[in-house]
Amino acid sequence: MSDWAARVSAWCALDPDEGDRATLQALLAAGDEAALARHFEPPLTFGTAGLRGPEAAGPAGMNRATVRRATQGVVAWLAERGAADPLVVVGRDARRGSERFNDEVVGTLLGAGARVLEMPGPLPTPLVPFAVKAVGASAGVVVTASHNPPQDNGYKLYAGDGAQIVPPDDEVVERYMAGAGPARLGTRGAPGHATADDALLDRYRDHLLGRFAVGESDLAVTYTPLHGVGGATATDLLARAGYRRLDVVAAQFDPDPAFPTLPFPNPEEPGALDLAIESAEAAGSSLVLANDPDADRLGAAVATPEGWRTLRGDEIGALLASALLEGARAEGRPVATSLVSSSLLAAMAASAGVACATTLTGFKWIARAGGPRGLAFGYEEALGFAVDPFVADKDGLSAALCLARLAHELAARGQTLLERLDELETAFGVHATSALSVRAPGVDGATRIDAAVAALVDDPPARLGELAVTGVEDLARGWRGLPPTAGVRLTLGGLGRVVVRPSGTEPKVKAYLELTPPREGGLSDQRERAASWAEGVLSDLSARLELGA
Repeated sequence: MSDWAARVSAWCALDPDEGDRATLQALLAAGDEAALARHFEPPLTFGTAGLRGPEAAGPAGMNRATVRRATQGVVAWLAERGAADPLVVVGRDARRGSERFNDEVVGTLLGAGARVLEMPGPLPTPLVPFAVKAVGASAGVVVTASHNPPQDNGYKLYAGDGAQIVPPDDEVVERYMAGAGPARLGTRGAPGHATADDALLDRYRDHLLGRFAVGESDLAVTYTPLHGVGGATATDLLARAGYRRLDVVAAQFDPDPAFPTLPFPNPEEPGALDLAIESAEAAGSSLVLANDPDADRLGAAVATPEGWRTLRGDEIGALLASALLEGARAEGRPVATSLVSSSLLAAMAASAGVACATTLTGFKWIARAGGPRGLAFGYEEALGFAVDPFVADKDGLSAALCLARLAHELAARGQTLLERLDELETAFGVHATSALSVRAPGVDGATRIDAAVAALVDDPPARLGELAVTGVEDLARGWRGLPPTAGVRLTLGGLGRVVVRPSGTEPKVKAYLELTPPREGGLSDQRERAASWAEGVLSDLSARLELGA
């Protein structure tokens, strides 16, 4: 245990939390090496969307010491980039620990001589990247775990362009983070501290309303923030935009870090919109809009004669693109999506004469595909949408306004969102997408995930369901000019593909399937054919990706 004694002693020497220090010292005294390993290995690193993990003591958890060290890393990174008088925008969501961690970020920045513009309370994440650009800040930090389970928290870092950091910046921050020493803390009374005022936040609201308000609308909309921080901001925007028949899910409206009505606070998860749909039926709504807990994602469901239909991320992406491509062409701005999202956007963009980029997974890559002028539209299948270059990240609030406006305009012509999807697939062919997500619990979950992905590269299946696997591409070796990333892409003849990769935010392996059946028969025939193929593909993949306990 001598090695553990040294590691625990070194960590506790810089850990300001008495309870966390006691936890680690008790485990050391008990000789519980397995438990110590869970607190220390692997240390949190910047993944797809920053640091993210369970709130727990030690370098493998989100805690006050981790947040201090990360913030010291940010200060050193900014100094290395030549920021002589850095200004950092700081925000937080309403999870357990977020207020406490926010205090650590602010205090550490001020103690290091940085200036701080702090959000006045728990607010939607997109307000921070907006503010970074609006005030010309050097960086932005948000304490948030977005849609992760209740026990998690996280640390999202934005560069001066308002987009999340990418390599090698994340590696630089991690290097300084690992070598951090004692932190000197400042206080909010220091001259370098300011709180974002209503005038700044009104610039965000006014810009979005200028783009997406409809005047007055009879469209009946039900909204839920899923116990997160989006409620007040989203309903204010929707009401000001003209939606008079606005229903909210009262049981999910106020922030609650326990997320008591949800198995997971993620609008992608089955059942996440059940309460919203119940409320919508009672209110006579035809559209459900849902933000995730930090309001940077958007889920949606629509009423049909047969019942409610939850829209997949790729479907929302195609709908939003149909409303935005004309403006993209007029502005000369590109659109972008990730390699795990549907290829329908590329087909639509080509038809509209708009450039379309394909990036690695994560909005830190998507947002940068637009260059200095920004994207006209970007999306990822995991319910992330950027509908305005004003914010260089996904934004569930502006996306909600854009989708509601499209539904309003279609309703005025006697059409629905599903009929617009029919029009798109009639024009460009069926692009059927679905996904598989497998959790890997336990301290060795990441190792099992990596092994499962590697096995698909080294020993790929000859078939998945009814479809032959005709190509295997190891994404770790790069793909079509993109940087290397963990994952594998399996080509299914000329009928589709599946991408399998570790999740960058949770202990999961994920598979993303797209099928493009021949354009024979009507849409219903093509969709049924694709659904049948998808069932077999995902069943076989599920067996290959069984990760155990």
